[in-house]
Amino acid sequence: MSNPAQPDAAGTKLPRHPRGIYTLYFTEMWERMSYYGMRAILILYMVAGLASGGLGLDEATAGAIYGLYTCAVYLVALPGGWIADRLIGPQRAVLVGGIIIALGHFTLAIPNPHTFFAGLLIVVLGTSLLKPNASALVGKLYPEGGARRDAGFTLFYMGVNLGAVIGPIVCGYLGEHVNWHYGFAAAGVGMVLGVIQYVLTRHHLGDAGLNPPAPTQTPRRDWTIVATVLAAILIVAALALTGLLVINPIVLANRAKIVIVTVAGLWFAWAFLFGRLDRVEKKRMLVVVILFFASALFWSGFEQAGSVMNLFADRYTDRVMFGWEMPASWFLTINAVLILALAVPVSMLWLGLARRNILPSLATKFAGGLLLLAASFLVMHFAARHALSIGKVTGLWLCITYLLQTLGELFLSPVGLSAVTKLAPARLASQTMGVWFLATSLGNLMAGMFAGGMSTANVGGMPAQFLQVALFAGGAGLLLLLLSPLIRRLMPGIQ
Repeated sequence: MSNPAQPDAAGTKLPRHPRGIYTLYFTEMWERMSYYGMRAILILYMVAGLASGGLGLDEATAGAIYGLYTCAVYLVALPGGWIADRLIGPQRAVLVGGIIIALGHFTLAIPNPHTFFAGLLIVVLGTSLLKPNASALVGKLYPEGGARRDAGFTLFYMGVNLGAVIGPIVCGYLGEHVNWHYGFAAAGVGMVLGVIQYVLTRHHLGDAGLNPPAPTQTPRRDWTIVATVLAAILIVAALALTGLLVINPIVLANRAKIVIVTVAGLWFAWAFLFGRLDRVEKKRMLVVVILFFASALFWSGFEQAGSVMNLFADRYTDRVMFGWEMPASWFLTINAVLILALAVPVSMLWLGLARRNILPSLATKFAGGLLLLAASFLVMHFAARHALSIGKVTGLWLCITYLLQTLGELFLSPVGLSAVTKLAPARLASQTMGVWFLATSLGNLMAGMFAGGMSTANVGGMPAQFLQVALFAGGAGLLLLLLSPLIRRLMPGIQ
């Protein structure tokens, strides 16, 4: 693929971004609009009373379902990438995934409990194809790597956060102020717009990701595996929807938590015992293990935005402005707006510190992220105490909370992804990254389960719940600071 250049003021040729990046930018923007828009009203719809069009579920059950859904969205990325790599190619995977996601949101828009759960499953299946492969296509557009690729991913990431701003505003308003199912339908419309623009501009991608990068030598066997797994999922779903198989979301969430930790533990054990790691690689893998649990703890607090924080905004935050009540879900746009505003300043901070030879170590950055998370929940502890004493509190409490959490995310998330690529042995790089995302899945699952503590029958327990998260995150952050010199010695030459 050619990469045309344009002259700058001095006549020097500057490489331009391939036009395909804008195809992927808008595809990802609309997909994230649909995801974050639906996510913004998901738990609010589940706990809303039947009279107001909701499902009337208790907070514990709704939180478990929310956690299972957001957990599954990350877990399915691995099989979705496998299908694209071996069978259909990333380009087709993105197209098929987008169509399936749209169908899932329109299924959610049907006012029926059975179609609600079916819609969640369909969205998860579509996300498995679109989400990992859209990111993979960005990399394929920049085969030369380097700063130009970094700039391309930065542009792509801006599309993610723009979608995260638009989704809650549109879907949140329609869902909370008009009809819950209009909000779900709006998410579907957003995904349809994304699919349409992808089809119309897909030719700009050229040959990037057009064919499977690692085509299977046994396509019939692999398609049989895909069909068998899909059939098993559909059979279980059908049995559950018809009532022949009773699934308790709370029990399932608890067991899923154990399964994720077990899978991660078994993989790390295999890597240490049978992965043919040398002494240096074992030390670096030990650092990955430590950061895995730190990451899971961070996301278990951070991802409460769509569950616990959303319920707090709905029930205990004064949202009336000029006689009009703002949708609770609109608070979820704060993180994305702050990411867009603060990502560059934070990256400049690291560059500035590096020039002065005082760049914090990897463990110190992780500790900073956890301590900022702890500070945010300390803010929520006092907000909850204030709410219990005087009633609804000002939205400034949530704004400060999201500011601290966004800074924590910028300290920890990009640093963690970069660290894994440096610490993992080259022959285990993809597997290690897949296991790393299990930490995010585990955090999402635990975040949903925390929402059970927001029960109206246990309002007095709110401050203690927020304080518990603050103490856990703060303790882990301080422990990482104490371990920082040891961790630095385990990974010499890596920052």
